Amino acid sequence: MGMVCAVSFTRYGRLYYYDPGGLSPKVGEKVLVPTDDGAEVAECVWSPQWVGEEIGGLQRLVGIADATALERDAVVRRRNAEAKVVAKTLIREHDLPMKVVGVDHLPEGDRTTIYFSAPNRVDFRALVRDLGATLRCRVELRQISARDEARAQGGIGSCGRDLCCATFLKDFEPVSIRMAKDQDLPLNPMRISGACGRLMCCLKYEHPLYQEFTASAPAVGSTVDSPEGTGTVVGHNVPSESVVVRLNDGGRRCVCTKASVCGSRQAYDASPRSGPTNVDQPPPLS
Repeated sequence: MGMVCAVSFTRYGRLYYYDPGGLSPKVGEKVLVPTDDGAEVAECVWSPQWVGEEIGGLQRLVGIADATALERDAVVRRRNAEAKVVAKTLIREHDLPMKVVGVDHLPEGDRTTIYFSAPNRVDFRALVRDLGATLRCRVELRQISARDEARAQGGIGSCGRDLCCATFLKDFEPVSIRMAKDQDLPLNPMRISGACGRLMCCLKYEHPLYQEFTASAPAVGSTVDSPEGTGTVVGHNVPSESVVVRLNDGGRRCVCTKASVCGSRQAYDASPRSGPTNVDQPPPLS
């Protein structure tokens, strides 16, 4: 067992988990968390509490944010906002196909990193010179992918919830159109694409459920014996673990749980997995 708390750097942003290390911050209180660039200010959104399983490898909170840390954080946020406005203005002046996604100013070293997205490679050498002269600091431009852009900006998905990439999803895994086919989803790009324009990430981590169901459930078109009578499977409902059966008697359709449906004896005997049986001769005695 151990104690864990969760913090976020932006309102309704992605959660990061830390070991409170003896501290007891309340929800909404500002804390200092360790990062690669030093201690940064974040907001506690989940107060420390005990968890049942053993969690190791979590970094410890540096401490509670004092007045000096809060003042530094306010300066950083103000510089980020100023740099974002300047970058957008200069991008329009240089007529570059770029979109500013985020800005990260680091007071130590007086360095500003600007993240942008673009359809192709962009020659931004002249833009960097103008940005450095205007912001009076060292400027670095980094191009990010469409998925990273959606993660940085956040938003609401078609399910009505916050984007998975902006809340809990840590790594982007490859998603294929085959996963949408296996889940009987319409192959309309508008229906299976996320806010980033790529295939929705949820197709990936829901796909194993459909694979397990298909491996154990009777296939569509097979003849089965259901509680309502013998019929033909005409559909699957994976979330409810049920199948739709069209009864031979009258053609009525019924929904049955997967556990209550079994194949007919004739179909089992004809399947490759069933070998010949001989009921007349008993098995040899050892």
